[in-house]
Amino acid sequence: MNSNASTFSFNDFLSRYPQYNSSPVLNTLREQEYQRLDARNQVYLDYTGGGLYPESLVQEHADFLLTYVLGNPHSQNPTSKASTELMKQARADVLRYFRADPDEYEVIFTPNASGALKLVGESYPFQPGSHLALVADNHNSVHGIREFARHRGAHISYVPLEPQTLCCPDLRPYLENRDETKPNLFAFPAQSNFSGVQHPLRAIELAHELGYDVILDAAAFVPTNRLDLSQVRPDFVPISFYKMFGYPTGVGVLIARKQALRKLQRPWFGGGAVRLVSTKADLYILANNHEAFEDGTPNYLSLPAISMGLRYMEAYNVDRIHDRVMALVGYLLEEMQKLVHSNGAPLARIYGPTDTDSRGGAIAFNLMDAEGHFFPYQLVEKEANDNGISIRAGCFCNPGAGEFSLTITAEEVRKCVKQATTDGIFDVNAYHKCLGSKPSGAVRASLGLASNFEDVARFLTFLASFLDREATNAEGDHYC
Repeated sequence: MNSNASTFSFNDFLSRYPQYNSSPVLNTLREQEYQRLDARNQVYLDYTGGGLYPESLVQEHADFLLTYVLGNPHSQNPTSKASTELMKQARADVLRYFRADPDEYEVIFTPNASGALKLVGESYPFQPGSHLALVADNHNSVHGIREFARHRGAHISYVPLEPQTLCCPDLRPYLENRDETKPNLFAFPAQSNFSGVQHPLRAIELAHELGYDVILDAAAFVPTNRLDLSQVRPDFVPISFYKMFGYPTGVGVLIARKQALRKLQRPWFGGGAVRLVSTKADLYILANNHEAFEDGTPNYLSLPAISMGLRYMEAYNVDRIHDRVMALVGYLLEEMQKLVHSNGAPLARIYGPTDTDSRGGAIAFNLMDAEGHFFPYQLVEKEANDNGISIRAGCFCNPGAGEFSLTITAEEVRKCVKQATTDGIFDVNAYHKCLGSKPSGAVRASLGLASNFEDVARFLTFLASFLDREATNAEGDHYC
């Protein structure tokens, strides 16, 4: 192994990042709430994919369910009323945690952030002359809104990314070309789920000034950053709670400004979302506010766990969590850049900022050999798996950031799609092979609430095992 891949020192780390030890309560968190990680000798670095649930949250929720009797809230019996009150409490807790004025914002429970985005996309009043502007660095569930816009004749445009930093350029030129008399929508992520880049929240105010409603995708941002809706006021904020505190899955939220919510026009109705439906008169009347957007029976048994999870986050303070995570990210970025082959060539190509400015707790990268050939991301993932390290590899459902990072052009996409399609059937592996020597995906390590120095040191030691090795081809599925 190359000499610069020797022991990673905790004392050296602390001398550079003393804020890591600034919160004693977080120092004991790992052994109290996540001891299963160390008991199983696992390193978890996929927090952008999903948070890890704390032991106490699962136990508190289980004890609660074993104590109370809860029923479907769409009734007036005692068990239904109990569920209704708990749902009201969960809504209030969401608003309080994100410092959202209840007179200004509404809380709509959804299956996840993607479900929240679909609600907006299918209901937004796009029309010919409307403009949907999207930052290229968005999750697929945001990009999918363009199909609703396209179907209704709206104009669709993308804001590109700066090639090196993967940050947005000046947004004004991309947002000025719109018809003020039409409904216009702008969507961007607070934090990229690909690169960890954090886009400036001041874009919300600019977009409002230029006549847009704004979707702020906060799913990757809120697990380790404070979103204060008394300071910034996006119109639609989708969030998945399992990414914040790991439990429960299957519950997300759309936090929506009431004035923007009134613009939405639902294309259908379902149980729980209506006040009246008539088959003979062929009419229906939607419920008011959040109820008009929550279809069917809500996940009423899980909603108390949302209140519990938010209290958990409040107890540990997301600002302290942020400082701790960013200390680890800063150290990881610095040490990754020190890993060089014997000929001085770098091991890692990092996408996005190479320091902690304008970024969060995720790092996307590829590994290269001494001659500059890329190790397939499938190989890196497989060897990480063999070492008990959970990372993620592929395109992370973010094609825009992937295309800008990996310098894949529109012409290459069209050519390779054509080559990989036979009799109407698309072969994703053939598509990626068509790209040739270019990497067709990346590796992502993302840190979170339970991450510690030992996780980072073990991951760096794993990365160092690729030093002075020759990159070889690896077969495997491509994840996008």
